[in-house]
Amino acid sequence: MRTAEVTRITGETDIAMKLGLDGSGRADISTGIGFFDHMLDAFARHGLFDLELRVRGDLAVDGHHTVEDTGIVLGEAIRQAAGDKKGIRRYGCFILPMDEALICCAVDLCGRPFYVCDAKLPSERVGDFETELVNEFFYSVSYAAGMNLHIRMLSGSNTHHIIEAMFKCFAKALDMATAGEPRIDGVLSTKGVL
Repeated sequence: MRTAEVTRITGETDIAMKLGLDGSGRADISTGIGFFDHMLDAFARHGLFDLELRVRGDLAVDGHHTVEDTGIVLGEAIRQAAGDKKGIRRYGCFILPMDEALICCAVDLCGRPFYVCDAKLPSERVGDFETELVNEFFYSVSYAAGMNLHIRMLSGSNTHHIIEAMFKCFAKALDMATAGEPRIDGVLSTKGVL
């Protein structure tokens, strides 16, 4: 089982996470932001990752630090759980529909962080969640994990559907990228390292 446990304590957040890449989609999540919990639950369930997460953040200010720092911790957990990346596919790409929303996500676990997203979110909030934090989250995941992460919105008009499709699509692409491939000897790189 490829797992990681990461804690991060700052003056703004206190986060404890356990992540299992080879799980069954079990999730036990509490961030204090209902919609964010729902998105992380969808990420775990659709990626078949086991995820335990407790976050205490400065929500009296806003949700920014909670969401951004959770992304940092998730990225670090992915990096640790993937280990030396020997025998994994490295790349993952998925196109996911959710009603009128259609999202494409591509992942490269190359060790180099880069994040690109062109999703347009019509509403500024979904519940208590500020939608501009979606990009903060995925940016933080990308940089902490050391992955290329591209998210493209092919269609969509409902903000909830677009964001949920983004989280689910990322989960599916990441599951594909972290999957083992018996034909790969070492790491999938001409350099010999990732």
